[in-house]
Amino acid sequence: MAFKFDVRRANAEKKYAGDLFFSFEADPSLIGIPFVGFSSPVEARLRYEILEDDSVEVTGRIAFTLKGSCSRCLKETEQRIEGEAEGYFVPDCENGEDYSYSNGVIDFGEFLRDEVAFLLPARLVCSETCAAPGYKED
Repeated sequence: MAFKFDVRRANAEKKYAGDLFFSFEADPSLIGIPFVGFSSPVEARLRYEILEDDSVEVTGRIAFTLKGSCSRCLKETEQRIEGEAEGYFVPDCENGEDYSYSNGVIDFGEFLRDEVAFLLPARLVCSETCAAPGYKED
């Protein structure tokens, strides 16, 4: 994934805040659930704000669909996953807590990969009996 944003250019154009949209095929190796895969591209709708120190705050939503076998009954199922995304990018940062960028350009690849991984469920269950509260396996 190579999704770049030029902070210097945005500053020169006085675009200190704005919207970004990315659509991409996620890395299948992120999924740790057997017999499950991504059935749609990941969509990231983000809002950026460049701060006075050239750090950049990014917020927004990430959405994708998983398809595969229910982790309980093995029936074919599909689930739409949506969640909030939030990141903080600092120029030439080495603290390990924030995302770093250099030469005035942010590469959102690591951030997007982390956000998708964070949203993945531990298991995929069908919307019928397996997802019902109080379900007990035999």
